[in-house]
Amino acid sequence: MKVIIAAAGTGGHINPGIAIANKIKEKEPDSEIIFIGTNRGLENDLVPRAGYELKTIQAYGFNRKISLDNLKKMYKTFGSIGEAKKIIQEFKPDVMIGTGGYICVPVGMAAKKGNIPIVLHESNAFPGIAIKMLSKKAETILLGIEDAKSRIPNAKKIVVTGTPTKVKHLALSTSQKTQLIRQLGLQENLPVVLCFGGSQGAQSINDSLIRIIKKHRNGNYQIVWAAGPTQYEQVKESLKECNMDIEHLDKVKIVPYIYNMEEIMNAVDLVICRSGAMTITEISNVGKPAIFIPFPFATENHQEYNARVLEKVEAAKIILDKNLTADLLNDIIENLVKDGEKLQKMGERAKNISINNVEEKIYEEIIKVIKR
Repeated sequence: MKVIIAAAGTGGHINPGIAIANKIKEKEPDSEIIFIGTNRGLENDLVPRAGYELKTIQAYGFNRKISLDNLKKMYKTFGSIGEAKKIIQEFKPDVMIGTGGYICVPVGMAAKKGNIPIVLHESNAFPGIAIKMLSKKAETILLGIEDAKSRIPNAKKIVVTGTPTKVKHLALSTSQKTQLIRQLGLQENLPVVLCFGGSQGAQSINDSLIRIIKKHRNGNYQIVWAAGPTQYEQVKESLKECNMDIEHLDKVKIVPYIYNMEEIMNAVDLVICRSGAMTITEISNVGKPAIFIPFPFATENHQEYNARVLEKVEAAKIILDKNLTADLLNDIIENLVKDGEKLQKMGERAKNISINNVEEKIYEEIIKVIKR
């Protein structure tokens, strides 16, 4: 099998593409797979690191506002259809797979011109512009979230497969959880709240957590917090203003980044985070209650739509970024952690919407398209 995967920009687009590539390689080791991206995004690190070749074209994301810069980006993006067409003609793929984002548009249009079947994967509850633009051209659209189905009316075929992610449910024993909590320098007899804002952190979430810690508001719970590599030093300096040492805080562990996220997420009692599609999938896989603070500038406000999926089944609470304060966040945390039974039921509801064997389902749909 020869496969082209269009994935660029953020890990939310690239990591599902890599997971799909890995499943194809697992099933068919002789498969040839290349990625198409740009020379600017995370694909330049993640794709080669995963062992795949990356070809680049001059595509750009653009918004609907009329401006000279936006017109230039549109011109270059539609001009890159020719670049993608050349790669396709040389590689001769059996299928083109797009995982959302602007890169899918020129690659998808080039694939359609070359009569190459197209499979698209959309992780979010609110589909992006690229998926909508290509919906009639794709043989199959794979969805991470059921709620997106009604928002793609013109598709030939839609299958809800879930979104590939590395974070899964672990059946940790009590002693294993205790060991993980102790390794963080925390106590095993108090609820633990995991806080993060994506790989780079989130300023508004960080600001609220700083205020909670400075005022010692977390007396009834503990915090393990990934502040983000770029914001960790800012948090450290802010705490220092109150004579607080980031390395020696009561009931708080702050780090730039959590590398063993799967273990930590499985060990904690509550999660506070943004609501990107990957995060929603991970939380439902693990089965954890959450407080979501959607990123307010996400395209089409898709993070709020994602968060509503878990709120709807009473597995999560939502605080809009514009309403976020330290007092409000602390009040909601306090109300949740005081009721262990409620937290457990919320986690069970989150687990109920998770989808098993995601990569296998995606692989099967790709094979159907190729055989067709």
